[in-house]
Order: sequence, then structure tokens, then C-alpha cells
Amino acid sequence: MHDAFGIVIVVVVILGAIVAVITVAGTGRAYDDIGRGGMASEPAAHAESGAREVEIRQMLEARSARRVRRGEEPLDVDAELAALIRGAPDPGLAIEVRQLVEARNARRIRRGEEPLDVESEVARRLRELAD
Repeated sequence: MHDAFGIVIVVVVILGAIVAVITVAGTGRAYDDIGRGGMASEPAAHAESGAREVEIRQMLEARSARRVRRGEEPLDVDAELAALIRGAPDPGLAIEVRQLVEARNARRIRRGEEPLDVESEVARRLRELAD
């Protein structure tokens, strides 16, 4: 009886080890998908991006309609959508552009020219770089 019990335990442990190895080998791909929005594949990610743009456009159109009801100018929905989708510029790039504009302003002042508005010039340059 004791000999049979020992054999059963050894067989169960060996089977458990085999199942564990198969499970670990089968889940390697699942860990690569973590952070990608669940079980989303590439085509599904593109569909989500399109749905996101549609929702943003709807939000902007609603905001524009509220502005019109208040008697204000309507928003340029396409321009706002492009700006939102494009996202914020890299902070390091923005710092470099600001330094460039400030250096240019210093040269303009030394030549006796009127200095540029730093904020608007930085924004303009960042828009140019994004396009």
C-alpha cells in the first residue's frame, strides 16, 4: 500500500511538471501583448485609432456648436483635430527651438531690428517642424 502511494505521488509530480512546462511555453507570446490594449492585433489597433479620431471630431463639433450658440466664432474643427492628433512636441525639441529663437532675437536687437515675439515664434517653428 505504501509502495503504491509513493508511485502515485511521483507520477502526479511528473505530470504536474510536464503540464507546467507546456503552460509556460504556451504563454510566452501572451506576455508580449501586455500593454497593447488587451488582445488587440495590429488591424484592431488601426480601427481603434480611427474610432478615436471620430470621437475627437464629434467632441470638437459639439464644442464648436456651443461656441456658435454663445455668439462666438466657430472652431476650425479640422485644424483642431490635426493639432490634437499630432500631439505635443518633444520637450527637448521645444527647448532647442526656444534657444534658437532667443539667439535670433539677440542678433536682431544688436542689428537694431525689432525683436520677435518669442512665444508665437516658437509655436510657429514647432508647427512647421510637425508638418
